Amino acid sequence: MSEVFEGYERQYCELSANLSRKCTAAGALDGEQKKQKVSEIKTGIDEAESLIRKMDLEARSLQPNVKAALLAKLREYKSDLNNLKSEVKRLVYGNSNVTARDELLESGMADAMTASADQRSRLMMSTERVNKSSDRIKESRRTMLETEELGVSILQDLSSQRQSLLHAHNTLHGVDDNIGKSKRILTAMSRRMSKNKWIIGSIVAVLVIAIILILYFKLAK
Repeated sequence: MSEVFEGYERQYCELSANLSRKCTAAGALDGEQKKQKVSEIKTGIDEAESLIRKMDLEARSLQPNVKAALLAKLREYKSDLNNLKSEVKRLVYGNSNVTARDELLESGMADAMTASADQRSRLMMSTERVNKSSDRIKESRRTMLETEELGVSILQDLSSQRQSLLHAHNTLHGVDDNIGKSKRILTAMSRRMSKNKWIIGSIVAVLVIAIILILYFKLAK
C-alpha cells in the first residue's frame, strides 16, 4: 500500500472520529454555542472532503490490483462523510420549521446513525491496522538500512582484498620478470662457459701435440 495514501487515511480516520464527537456534543447545545460548534464541524467536513480527494488521486495513480482495494475503502469513507453531513443538517434544521424534505431525511436518520456508527467503528479498526502496518514498515526499513550498512561494509572489505590481490599479482609478475631475466643470463653464461671449455680443450690439445713433436725431434737427433 502507498505510504502517502496511508498518511491521508490516518488523518481522515482521526478527523472523522473527532467530527462524530463534536456532532454528539453539538446536539446538547443551544443558541450561539451550537452555531459555533456546527461551524467547526462544517470546517472539519471540508478538510475531510479534501483528504478524500487526495486519497482518490493517490489511489488512481497506483497499480490496478492495489487501486481496486483502495477505491473500495474510499467508498466507505465517502459514505461515512455523507452520514456526517446528514447529522450536520439535522443539527442545523432540527429546531426550526421542518419542511417536507427535512421530514423525509429525519425518517431515515435512525438507520443512518446506526450505519454511521458501524462505519466509524470500522474506521477506527482500519486506523489501528494502519498504525500497525506503519510500525512494521518502520521495522522493515530499519532492518533494510542495517542490511545495507552490512553490505557496504562487506563491499569495502572485498575492495580492500581485491587491492591486496592486485598488489600481490603485480609483485609476482615482477618476480616472474626477474626470474626470466636471470634465466636468460644463466643461459648466456652457460653458453660462454661451454664455448670457453672447447677453446681451452683445443689449446690443451695443441700444446700436447707441440710437446710430442718437440720430444720426437729431440729423440730423433
